[in-house]
Amino acid sequence: MEFDNKVLLITGGTGSFGGAVLRRFLNHNLKEIRIFSRDEKKQEDMRQFYRNDRLKFYIGDVRDRQSIDAAMKGVDYVFHAAALKQVPSCEFHPLQAVNTNILGTSNVLNSAIDCNVKKVICLSTDKAVYPINAMGMSKALMEKTYIAASKFASESGTIICGTRYGNVMASRGSVIPLFIEQIMAGKPITITDPSMTRFMMSLDQAVDLVLFAFKHGDSGDMFVQKSPAATILKLAEAIKKSLNKESHPIKVIGTRHGEKLYETLLTREEMVRAIDLKDYYRIRPDSRDLNYNIYLDDGEEVITQASEYNSHNTEQLDVDELVRIVMGLEETKQYYKR
Repeated sequence: MEFDNKVLLITGGTGSFGGAVLRRFLNHNLKEIRIFSRDEKKQEDMRQFYRNDRLKFYIGDVRDRQSIDAAMKGVDYVFHAAALKQVPSCEFHPLQAVNTNILGTSNVLNSAIDCNVKKVICLSTDKAVYPINAMGMSKALMEKTYIAASKFASESGTIICGTRYGNVMASRGSVIPLFIEQIMAGKPITITDPSMTRFMMSLDQAVDLVLFAFKHGDSGDMFVQKSPAATILKLAEAIKKSLNKESHPIKVIGTRHGEKLYETLLTREEMVRAIDLKDYYRIRPDSRDLNYNIYLDDGEEVITQASEYNSHNTEQLDVDELVRIVMGLEETKQYYKR
């Protein structure tokens, strides 16, 4: 296995993605897994939970290049998951999203290149596609940042590629734990728009996508996993059914500022050049340089023949399918053992 006796660094490692990676890899033959994050309490909780000598913790911030450099020395691979992800907080503090999601990513990439890291996988989101909020805009520029860096990083031996995925079910801040807690507290489930759709992906699938990118990615690549979707109403109905609370009330509160009716994983323009890998799409980076003269006479793609890939036109899950998925998630099992 390519990870045998290697050192892996996970930025934002105390988040949901980092926890899923540890569940998958901590008992394998990695030499060391380094968790880099700002939150000492979450690091201590993780340290006490796993109690594993191969797990090392680094307090730092991707905005602080010096703290990244300290954690990066001797690292073979990086999973870059650190980000500001909450739409409302980024709307109120857009420059904070810029500092973490864009400039922080640049710090991580430059540190990785300087430290001769072999491969970096950057994690992005469907909100970066046709973005309408500050979080999505900052992640879109994060993607441009890693793609630009990949052009010169490969010359020094560092491969930089990325993944883009949709809603991760039961991750921190997602609606599934919220809906369950609202039911258990006897409060109505609050949904914004019953017809709003979101891609449905588990944390384990998010890890699978990153590992697929790790195995198959070249510099500048973007990987997207084909995922089913569901309306928020069907998801709420599935949560109620899974808890035998079918009569529990639902309250429609209206769309929050910065939310879309549906999310898009691939633009029309990207679909023209997407490589279909059965369960995944692979997007190769734009090969053009600053000399655009040749494209005045000879273009590349006919975008009118493609359509975007979004949560409205993908496979739609019904309530029973959602019940089986929700009850099988590692993150929700605690609620069904009571």
